[in-house]
Amino acid sequence: MSDDLLNILANSNKDIDNQKLMDYLSDKLSAEEKHAFEEEMIDSDFTNDAVEGLEKFNKQTDIEQYAIQLNKNLRKKLETKKLRRSKRKIKDLPWFYYAIILILILVIAGFLILKRFLI
Repeated sequence: MSDDLLNILANSNKDIDNQKLMDYLSDKLSAEEKHAFEEEMIDSDFTNDAVEGLEKFNKQTDIEQYAIQLNKNLRKKLETKKLRRSKRKIKDLPWFYYAIILILILVIAGFLILKRFLI
């Protein structure tokens, strides 16, 4: 079984064991382990939903292909968001900072000049 398939739910929920989930779907668990897993499904809505969703796939290869496609789409979305976020940042433009400092100096100088002439 590929590592990508086992990492589908990595770090998302500590209550679910990915290997046990895949073994349950592949019918590789013993009767006792299967019964224990089904009891966990009763207690956890998340596990129950995961099993129901994964049971809809016809073959094991469909699940692996779907996991690969999900990982590709996720990477693409993250790259798009990262690019968009970097475009919104104010770039390190020294002239921008110089302009702000110049405007502040002119405002302070204008205030001091007006204050001196009005007194």
